[in-house]
Amino acid sequence: MIKMPPLFIPHGGGPCFFMDWDPPDMWDKMADYLRGIPVDIKHAPRAIVVISAHWEEEIVSIQKNPNPTLLYDYYGFPDSTYQIRYPASGSPGLSERISQLLDDNQIEHAFDQNRGFDHGVFIPLKVAFPDASIPIVQISLRTDLDPRFHLQLGKALRPLGDEGVLILGSGMSFHNLPRMMSYMRSNGVEIDPDSVAFDNWLTDTLTNGDAHNREQLLVDWAKAPGARNAHPREEHLIPLHVVVGAAGPEAGRRMLEDTVLGAAVSAFQFG
Repeated sequence: MIKMPPLFIPHGGGPCFFMDWDPPDMWDKMADYLRGIPVDIKHAPRAIVVISAHWEEEIVSIQKNPNPTLLYDYYGFPDSTYQIRYPASGSPGLSERISQLLDDNQIEHAFDQNRGFDHGVFIPLKVAFPDASIPIVQISLRTDLDPRFHLQLGKALRPLGDEGVLILGSGMSFHNLPRMMSYMRSNGVEIDPDSVAFDNWLTDTLTNGDAHNREQLLVDWAKAPGARNAHPREEHLIPLHVVVGAAGPEAGRRMLEDTVLGAAVSAFQFG
C-alpha cells in the first residue's frame, strides 16, 4: 500500500475558483496549486479524509453517508455557484475504520448519517480531483478548538496514511475576513504585515525537524507574531493541527506561497 502524505490546504473564499474576480487572476496561483496536488502526492489515494474549518461539533463527528449532498454554505455569491456539482461518494467502511481508530485512542465520537460536503470539501477538491471518483469521508472539528486535542486526533488517524488514505486539512493559514474585505474595498497593494509575520512563523514551525518542538509551538500558536490578527477565531487553523498530528515525525514543506486579498497564504505537505 502506498503511503499518503498529509496536507494542509487553503480552500479560498467561498466558491472563488468558479466565478469572476477583479483582478481576474486573484485566485489563479492557489487554483494551480490545488490542480497540482495529484502530482505532488505521486499516487492516487484510495480515499480522502477531510477535516474542514466549516464543521464543528461538541464531540468529534464522522460522516457516514454513502452519497453525500453538497452544502452550499456560502452567501451572496452568483447564482451559478449554487449549481456546482461534485458527486463524490462517501465510504461507510472507512467511517467504521476511523471510529475504530478513535476508540483505540479513547476519543469520544459519533457518526453523522446525513451530513453533506461543505464548501471546505467540495470547492477545493473539485479543483484538485475534478472527476469526483475518489470516496471522501469528512470529520468534524471539536467546538472547543483545543490545539492539543486536535493534534491527538491527528495522531489517532495516522495509520490511515499507511492505508492509502489522504488526510487533508482544509482551512486557511490567514483568516481575518474584515481585514481581507477592507483590502478588497480599498484596492490596496500592501500586504498585511501580521499575515506575513504569522506566515513566516508558521513556515518556520512546520518545517522544523524537531517534532516535539513543532507540536509545542502549535499548542501555543496564539503566542506567535500576528497570531490573533491572523486568526481572530481559529477554526481555519485547527485543521492544520490534525494534519500535523497525522504526520508524526515528518517535517512539513511549504507547497504554496501566495498573496490573496492582501494576506500571505500558504499550503503545506508532510512527508
